[in-house]
Order: sequence, then structure tokens, then C-alpha cells
Amino acid sequence: MPLIEVTLAEGRTPVQIRTLISALTHAAAEAVDAPVDSIRVVIREVPPTHWGAGDVTIAERRGAPDPRAGT
Repeated sequence: MPLIEVTLAEGRTPVQIRTLISALTHAAAEAVDAPVDSIRVVIREVPPTHWGAGDVTIAERRGAPDPRAGT
């Protein structure tokens, strides 16, 4: 039973999430010849303030101030 786990920054619509689940399910079914009913997809959404790369959060990249500023 394939299990696909995806972590995204919050902000996608329910339609986008549902479309992603469908696309991943069908891609896995084709790639590994697994029955669609056996494929599991888990989508985790993380707040943009909780995801950082290079010491900058996604929220800061989008223009939010560093919450440490002013302390």
C-alpha cells in the first residue's frame, strides 16, 4: 500500500488540495502499478511562520516582519 506524504505551506484552496491528492494517487497507481484503492495520500499544511529556509520564514519572504524585530 503506497503512502504519499506531502508538506506544504498553508494557503492552497480546498480544490487545489483535492486536485493534488487525485494527481498523486493516479501518478502512483501508474508508476508502481498499485490499485487506486490501496494508495494513501496525506497532506500537511504548515503555517508560513513555521517554515524557514536560510534563516528566513516563508511569511518573512512574503513581506511579514521578523517577529524578533523590536525586542
